[in-house]
Amino acid sequence: MGPGVVAIAVLNGTDMQVCEVYETAIANAVFGDPQPDLADPWYEVKLCTGSRDEPTPHGFSLRSKHGLDDLVVADTVIVPSVPDDVLQGRAPLAPEFVAALRDAAAAGARMVSLCSGAFALAEAGLLDGRRATTHWMHTADLAKRYPRVQVEDAVLYVDDGDVLTSAGMTAGLDLCLHLVRRDLGAHVAGQLARRMVVAGHRPGGQAQFVDLSVPEDDDDTLAMAMDWASGNLDQPLTVDAMAKRAGMSPRTFFRKFQATTGLTPLKWLLNQRLSRAQSLLETTDLPIERISEASGMGTATNLRRHFTAQVGVTPTDYRHALGFRARRAAERGADPVTRWSAPAPRQGFGGTGKELSAGQGPLPA
Repeated sequence: MGPGVVAIAVLNGTDMQVCEVYETAIANAVFGDPQPDLADPWYEVKLCTGSRDEPTPHGFSLRSKHGLDDLVVADTVIVPSVPDDVLQGRAPLAPEFVAALRDAAAAGARMVSLCSGAFALAEAGLLDGRRATTHWMHTADLAKRYPRVQVEDAVLYVDDGDVLTSAGMTAGLDLCLHLVRRDLGAHVAGQLARRMVVAGHRPGGQAQFVDLSVPEDDDDTLAMAMDWASGNLDQPLTVDAMAKRAGMSPRTFFRKFQATTGLTPLKWLLNQRLSRAQSLLETTDLPIERISEASGMGTATNLRRHFTAQVGVTPTDYRHALGFRARRAAERGADPVTRWSAPAPRQGFGGTGKELSAGQGPLPA
């Protein structure tokens, strides 16, 4: 059984502006290009538009054989955006479009919005009582117009189970890859991200924008330190050691790290460790104890605690639910990690800073 039908709902198909095209293209790029070596079957994508107007000479136009009726039979409905007139409150959403969204949700579809598409889900009442987000420039307006929505104004995306919303622009790509991760596993999502030359996984709680009062470096020392840490997750790590790699003092490193990523080094590293654990659960038959060591989580108990809190299921249940897909991909010639050997102990991990290993218990945020 595949991940199902993804219906991309395009409200404005005759005068699309650049941002509308961009967000529609993001969803189509992630779900519409089959990747049979990663998962077979892949998603089936339908571009759905209710517009029957003639194209205008100003914006872009989209023609499709699929209409609003196709939303009701989809497994996932994605609303990439709403027209600027709707966003600015100068025009209402088409009633038939709102009704189609309600019908799709009632039929059991997973409802997703990118950027300003949250206004469409909110108008349909699908965000009432739920956490949601949109582009940070529009979060205040979303909260004002739809007071029953719990608007998160600084996150990349919000996963509320069967309803998911993202901030603008590349945050939409993060959410789409997050959906692949949910449906097909961390390994498939990571491989797809590599092909798209983007970050494999940015947690939804990461900040939408960085603090521009912190000057950007002309070199890549921070990125190099993060790459080094990612390659040594099975080892105990300290802020001091990462700062030394970046050629900074621990205080400067911590400040620049948080300004750049929106996360503390501890939280970022925990996300990396859990991502490694997910991949190993999907692509190896290692026991949980070995996976906890390979991912730097220390003990199986600690891995289960953090994994369940972040992913929502135990490592064993996750393996049973998603691991078989990666093994099928391996049989078709994909490149999952099928074996793992503990590397020899490395030098240079000393330091007096706070240890970033999760092996000794819960990590602070």
